[in-house]
Amino acid sequence: MLGSPDAPVEVIEYASLTCHHCAAFHTEVLPQVKKELIDTGKVRIVYRDFPLDRVGLEAATMARCLPPERYFPVLSLLFAKQDDWSHAKDPIEPLARIGALAGLSRQSYDACRADRALQDSIVQSRFEGEQKHGVESTPSFVIDGKTYKGVLSFDTFSKAIEPLLPKP
Repeated sequence: MLGSPDAPVEVIEYASLTCHHCAAFHTEVLPQVKKELIDTGKVRIVYRDFPLDRVGLEAATMARCLPPERYFPVLSLLFAKQDDWSHAKDPIEPLARIGALAGLSRQSYDACRADRALQDSIVQSRFEGEQKHGVESTPSFVIDGKTYKGVLSFDTFSKAIEPLLPKP
């Protein structure tokens, strides 16, 4: 979760770390959302993995093995450097290097990759998004029970949450 648990509006984001549209949201829109809506205590974003492929699952697994305080900074790095690792012949090596930057040893990373329960929970997140919210593509955002598909501009994002904020 990014933001205060006490924020009045919760946004659930379903994303795949190999999705170029998700990367666009995280690198181009999320910084403004964070500055104007999350850091001001209005919104919290709950990130849910929705891996589109095996490489996306590998990246999500690595990120989930990190301490909570390093999770979102590494997600930002994974999205910013997506082309570098997601199209590699063997994406495990660049993912291991990114994990190492966040303090994840190779031994710990390999243990996480072997953790089927962890990977099953990531895949389960995808199934829940499909079943509960009709998520079919990434990114998708669930705001007040309504699912928005695709990259939301800051204005669209803001207009969706504005009516849900407490009136001053």
